[in-house]
Amino acid sequence: MVGLRDPAGFTEQVAMLPIPLLDVVSLFDGDHAIDEIRDIVAARHGGGLSAADVVAVAERLDEAGFLDSPRFAERRRRIEAEFAARPDRPAAHAGGAYAGEADALREQIAGFFSDADGPGTAPDSLAATRGSDPDSSSGKLAAARGSDPDSSSGKLAAARHFDPRSPQGATSVGRLRDSGIRGLLAPHIDFHRGGPVYAWAYKEILERCDADLFVVLGTCHAGMAEPFAATLKAFETPLGPVPADRDFLDALGRRYGHDLFASEGAHRIEHSIEFQAVMLRWALADRPFTMVPLLASFLHEAVWTGQEAEADPRVPRFLGALAETLSASGRRVCVVGGVDLAHVGPRFGDAEPNTPVFLAEVERADRAMLETITAGDAFAFFASVTADRDARRICGLSPIYSFLRVLPGAQGRLIRYRQWPDPEGTVSFCAAAFS
Repeated sequence: MVGLRDPAGFTEQVAMLPIPLLDVVSLFDGDHAIDEIRDIVAARHGGGLSAADVVAVAERLDEAGFLDSPRFAERRRRIEAEFAARPDRPAAHAGGAYAGEADALREQIAGFFSDADGPGTAPDSLAATRGSDPDSSSGKLAAARGSDPDSSSGKLAAARHFDPRSPQGATSVGRLRDSGIRGLLAPHIDFHRGGPVYAWAYKEILERCDADLFVVLGTCHAGMAEPFAATLKAFETPLGPVPADRDFLDALGRRYGHDLFASEGAHRIEHSIEFQAVMLRWALADRPFTMVPLLASFLHEAVWTGQEAEADPRVPRFLGALAETLSASGRRVCVVGGVDLAHVGPRFGDAEPNTPVFLAEVERADRAMLETITAGDAFAFFASVTADRDARRICGLSPIYSFLRVLPGAQGRLIRYRQWPDPEGTVSFCAAAFS
């Protein structure tokens, strides 16, 4: 059996297909007529499949949202319109990839620190930043969210209109002991798989970062028409909203000269930025801050077609605009990449199951690639991936390249590298800080 699901989330169903039926579905490509499909499948597997059977399969898949059809176009239009009309971006993965209730989420994240592979107990200063009573969950949450912990509309309105440069913002945020990091690479793998590495990454935010603006670059797993996509929507989390920085995005859009929001719908269920929003909201608690959420998807296409990294003229134009906007902002800024590394094994298209010997080779190749990343060399990083035509499927390819391009001269320090080992599908990920 093979399971089909839509990574863009236009259907929540999963279609489980036996291999002969997968053969039928593979011919739903717009080039084969019903009778042709019946005849091809009969030649491969023997008779028994009628044209009516083919039509019935197509109808069931179309009804479920798996076929590119007028019915799907209407489904997509409706879902995207509903998202566009929302003032916020819901916590799409709360209660699944991470705990959906505030106290349970705090407990889950604290466990990442105390895990045997974590950095130890969360820093003592954390309790102080979360409220005067470090043992009071409700008090900490109220402080993080505003004077009325039960008012979702009040929290969201305050988040949307907060200006960290205002007198209120200036008096409520204090500098930490060191502003030494300009950038951070953190995982976007599910929390239960990568939790301790998240802890190592966000320990840097807790201890070495006084930024009030976080530019978050994330992978768009479902792909999108534009190479970059922004949103002005506040990211909801169980710990309170993370507001987007309208002023920064307005300035970026003017410099870019192109629609930053043409592919905004890609943010709807994408987890790579959502997970960073959760960790930032947890780490910074009631410290005022804003976020610039930017999805990226362009380099895999360049690898597949053998083009240069910035062959699409929109890419250098955007990256130049982002670098200029960062420089002109006058803000304390940290750039965050929500990225994973290799994806290997049959689940991702490899013919053979992963073995310890093979995964050791993956680690060797990953670490060689990470040397180009921590050296701050975007072009060497891209060359290292194209050398084997992205054989390891580096899913953070576009955001890592963008991260390096907008932080010229930054030097990184690899904090942790880990793999989630599985014979059918292994993912590697890391934490790295840049100054």
